[in-house]
Amino acid sequence: MVRLISKLGSRWAIALGMTLLAALQITYLPPIPFIERLDVLAYDMRMRVQKGELDPRVVIVDIDEKSIAEVGRWPWSRNVIAKLIETLDQKYFVKSVSFDVIFSEVDTSSGFGTLEGLARKEFRDISGFAERVRALKPRFDYDHHLAAALDGRPTVLGYFLSNEPDAITKGKLPAPAFTTTDLGGREIDSARYKAYAGNLEELQVAAKGGGFMNPTQDPDGTIRRLSLLARVGDQYYESLALATARVGLGASRIKPIFFTEEETRLSGEEHRTYGALKALHLNTKPKPTYIPLERNMTALINYRGRGGPRGGQYRYVSAVDVLQEKVPMDHLADTIVLVGTTSAGLKDLRPSPVNTDYPGVEMHANIISSIMDGTFKQEPDFVIGLQLTQVLVIGIVLGLLLPLLSPLLSILASLGAMAAVVGANLAMYQQLNWVVPIAVSLLLVAALFIFNIAWGYLFEYRKGRAMVNLFGEYVAPELVAEMAANPENYNMEGESRELTVLFCDVRGFTTISEGLDPNALREYINIYLTAMSEDIRGNRGTLDKYIGDAVMAFWGAPVELPDHASRAVATALKMQATAKALNKDFIARDWPPLKIGIGLNTGEMRVGDMGSKIRRAYTVMGDAVNLSSRLEGITKVYGAGVAVGEATKAAAPQFAYRELDRVRVKGKNEPVPIFEPLALDTELDPALRAEVEKWHEALALVRAQEWDKAEALLNTLLAAHPDSVLYTLYLQRIAHFRKDPPGADWDGVTTFETK
Repeated sequence: MVRLISKLGSRWAIALGMTLLAALQITYLPPIPFIERLDVLAYDMRMRVQKGELDPRVVIVDIDEKSIAEVGRWPWSRNVIAKLIETLDQKYFVKSVSFDVIFSEVDTSSGFGTLEGLARKEFRDISGFAERVRALKPRFDYDHHLAAALDGRPTVLGYFLSNEPDAITKGKLPAPAFTTTDLGGREIDSARYKAYAGNLEELQVAAKGGGFMNPTQDPDGTIRRLSLLARVGDQYYESLALATARVGLGASRIKPIFFTEEETRLSGEEHRTYGALKALHLNTKPKPTYIPLERNMTALINYRGRGGPRGGQYRYVSAVDVLQEKVPMDHLADTIVLVGTTSAGLKDLRPSPVNTDYPGVEMHANIISSIMDGTFKQEPDFVIGLQLTQVLVIGIVLGLLLPLLSPLLSILASLGAMAAVVGANLAMYQQLNWVVPIAVSLLLVAALFIFNIAWGYLFEYRKGRAMVNLFGEYVAPELVAEMAANPENYNMEGESRELTVLFCDVRGFTTISEGLDPNALREYINIYLTAMSEDIRGNRGTLDKYIGDAVMAFWGAPVELPDHASRAVATALKMQATAKALNKDFIARDWPPLKIGIGLNTGEMRVGDMGSKIRRAYTVMGDAVNLSSRLEGITKVYGAGVAVGEATKAAAPQFAYRELDRVRVKGKNEPVPIFEPLALDTELDPALRAEVEKWHEALALVRAQEWDKAEALLNTLLAAHPDSVLYTLYLQRIAHFRKDPPGADWDGVTTFETK
């Protein structure tokens, strides 16, 4: 753990700082427009992915192009509107009828005004004409017809509120929902207006209620919420959607519900001060209806689809079909009806998150459905705590995890975190109706990912490149990649370590060089050195240097390899096989055949960057290194391709070995046994295994000075293998010892006085 903190502590600390900054953005820092915009986009995306089914409880009677074509241009005569209401009530038995239109001007379409003018002027001298005109007034007073149709029926009229500088007040407002006096001195945030365009007093008094139709546009012009209450003077009035739902559900009054001081404290939201309006209650039966409120007494519109007659969320019926009683009874019976228009010429198409031309009347329908269902999309009171929890979990988990991962895993982890955040947010939106801002959480994930990638590039990449520059020419690319992943674990400082070192040399190189011209010799050496180097690097060896035609390499540094001895032995055998393969090409070119000798030894040695101020190299030094060099030099004496020390044999026991001798090399007083590795023990040819057993028996007889038995066994082996340098060597030694006996205290060691 201490090592991890040392390595990653800085990255963890910065990640924690980023997390705290995100937490401060949620709680104390002023909103950033960019983040707010991202949250708006996320809100719109959530709205677009949902698709609600048809709500048969709310129907829109559409003043569409078909209706205008058959009935006439808008506005229609009030007697037509009266007939529409009467038909909906008496024929289709609807619960209520609301109008997303205003009747603020007197209807003169009947022509009665013309008759009155004639009675006053041109026909004033005609006896009884004026009296007859006055008698006809009730018949041609279409406003009165509409008032009669409204009276006693569950009807709601729409009107507009205004704050325009030149706005004038006209018409009549409905009764307010409540007044400032009813609030007991509490101040609540709401939209305030100074003027209004209401309906004719006769009509508004006859209707059951009224509601304002003002859209609530966000800064980008999109309508995502509607005000449910607005203030004019000292009175608060219902929106069209709220008034329609109240009348349609049979409620007679609205009761405001306020936040308690404790609720305000737990919510942690500054805009919800003590006494702020929390919700509205409608006194519906059998139980009250609860309507939660957002800021400024608004409610988020739960758009159920793209809207319009083909949207599929609400049933649209043509107004002319209602007038002609062509609509099936089950389409309208016992429904709440909104009368509005989708005709482009009447300009009631509004920008929404789901459609840039969304019918304004259907916005009210969505609010009514939410009121009836009791399911509003809203920010929960504990939204800040929820956001903080999310940010802290993301910051701690990703902040700790990403520095430990590779770039690919970092990408996958970051994408997974984003998917989890989006999935959880969408689930809360769809299942719990919670609107939880998501931008800060997603930006934190992105920031942590970008930071870690940038750190890896700016710092780790530079370390990795330095590692490549240091070790790239010595070790295989896969080792360099492994080292570059953790560059702090590697350096070129000198240290003592157990390694296995290899020396390889070409037999008879002087003769070869004399037989080739310089260009051919260069190519000969290049091919040979390339092949040997590839074998070494291919088995995770570190290429130390070329010494003329000799190659020096070692295993176990800079990357630690627990099986360094086994890898070295396997590589030496591979190099011998490669040399034989090269021979075929060399002989085909009429070049001298290639023969190599390899010495291996395992032991403690010094490894690191060594040399002078002028030139340095990453290399190894020590007695174990010297012994490996000596072993390579004496392989030709025994006719062996590879010779290894006793420590190497012990460290790589999976191979089969032939003991060659016990030797005392130049510069060493202590004798060491030397061995020739033959193959993996499991792959050793049975005939060769039998031969090796006979050889070890002969070697034991030689060391026991039983010359006759040893000679007989060696002659048998030589007869089977007449080219064996080893058997010939020991027969020569027996002949020598017969002439010059070594003495009873002979230890069987051969001493070499040359390197």
